[in-house]
Amino acid sequence: MVTSQPIVSVVIPTLNRPRLVVRAVRSALAQTLDAIEVIIVVDGPDEATVQALRQIDDDRVRTKPLPLHVGLGEARNAGVGEARSQWVAFLDDDDEWFPRKLEVQLQTAQQSVYRHPIVSCRLIVRSEIGDVVWPMRGPRPDESMSEYLFCRTKVFSGEGMIGANTIFATKELLLTVPFRGELQRHEDLDWLLRASTLGGVGVQFVPMHEPLVIWHREETHNSISRRTDWRYSLAWINNIKHLITPRAYASFLLTWLSANAVREGDWKAFLPLLRDAFQYGRPSSLDVGLYFGIWLIPQRIRSRIRIGFQRCDR
Repeated sequence: MVTSQPIVSVVIPTLNRPRLVVRAVRSALAQTLDAIEVIIVVDGPDEATVQALRQIDDDRVRTKPLPLHVGLGEARNAGVGEARSQWVAFLDDDDEWFPRKLEVQLQTAQQSVYRHPIVSCRLIVRSEIGDVVWPMRGPRPDESMSEYLFCRTKVFSGEGMIGANTIFATKELLLTVPFRGELQRHEDLDWLLRASTLGGVGVQFVPMHEPLVIWHREETHNSISRRTDWRYSLAWINNIKHLITPRAYASFLLTWLSANAVREGDWKAFLPLLRDAFQYGRPSSLDVGLYFGIWLIPQRIRSRIRIGFQRCDR
């Protein structure tokens, strides 16, 4: 039985991936900050995962099985509701943290000028063709969250990013602005865009330059982040257009959605995305150039070029 009051609650949603979630839990338990609790929300009937988690002998671990599958957003909300700490951090079941991640984020949060800081960090994006480190930079002063997340000033992706597995925030903020359970994807971006509009909320990156998270993007993983549906994503951003600047809207269509449409092999999306970007957004010349490059250059070649450039910059 857990008796001491944890400082940070770690929330890990999972379903049908017992081996991966055990790895994620062990990376949380290996943190240099040991005054934590780890809440694993099993999102629906999954006895194999429940049994695997019972093998972890650590009283900081709590498992919350849900009777029905509710989706990633509601599973995270359920974990937040169980949290006993002031601070909450999220970890996806197929990813890992480096040992100092929570310690450094807690220090940054405690020194923040914001009442409700959202503290993030850099991460290693690991795929079959190699590792890259994202994001290349943090938000600039007075930069809108939508433009930080979606707009590029450089050719390659990864310039601005806040992954769900890097988010460290107050439980109070997460209760005030819960994840939208009805979303099938983009629930972390949706939450950031809504939460960042509130007074007393500010996004900060830890001062450390090195990454603190490993985000596994191997093609063999059956994760929501690896599945795409550009029409769903278009409907999502149109629904929250009041939170998006015209510049960010155009960039999202011409870079994010175009890459998804190409991955899905939907060549009929070429003209509608280009038309909507100009009709409802404000695209830059870089956006337009990237758009044609995404459609003309195979994704694997683009990925290899990006990784090669980053290695040269080290």
